Amino acid sequence: MRHAKKPPGKKRTRAPRGARTRVLIADDHPVVLRGVRALLESGGLDVVAEATDGQEALRLARQLRPDVVVLDVAMPVLDGMSAAREIARSMPDISLIILTGMPGEPTVLEAIGAGVRGLVLKTEVAEDLLEAVREVARGVTYVSPFYSRTITAAHAIEDHAPRKPLSPREREVLRLIAGGQTTKEVAARLQISVKTAEGYRESIGEKLQVHGTAGLVRYAIRTGLISA
Repeated sequence: MRHAKKPPGKKRTRAPRGARTRVLIADDHPVVLRGVRALLESGGLDVVAEATDGQEALRLARQLRPDVVVLDVAMPVLDGMSAAREIARSMPDISLIILTGMPGEPTVLEAIGAGVRGLVLKTEVAEDLLEAVREVARGVTYVSPFYSRTITAAHAIEDHAPRKPLSPREREVLRLIAGGQTTKEVAARLQISVKTAEGYRESIGEKLQVHGTAGLVRYAIRTGLISA
């Protein structure tokens, strides 16, 4: 394993194109850890460390600064969602995936609100996890097909209030916001001022009659702007 220690608080730059994606995995079941590690390594990914609880995962994330952290939702000492929130807050350059054994716990919106970019059911790990890691490593939100079906069913009947069409730039801003980026990050990504990015976000909310990040994420998933 590589253990390139980074100074606390120092932002890690993205690995150069062609470099292997570095992954930290955390689960309190040894069998699951071994299976996930074997799956990821068979797909050409670099598993830099394993953790058996959320607190250990948080410590290793700070020490190793991997590209992606895969967290079981239910772990001792510190659960996966709590660990994810802390990693997202203090190390926003790390992409997060939550593994859950029960559909709907957590919900897609709860996970994304906590800074998670990927949500994968344990029953679908073999089919979905490799793709999820690759997607979140490049900044794309990924949820297992089960969640996609759930979202579609939940919103099959909705309020059909008229909405004004979004401009191409507004759609891009919405995609980035729904993918977990802050307004400041959107501004940097699109090379516009923060004030302009805030203006786009306000305009999007007015046109869609949707306010708040959760509503924007729901709309983006339903309309295919972000992967589900």
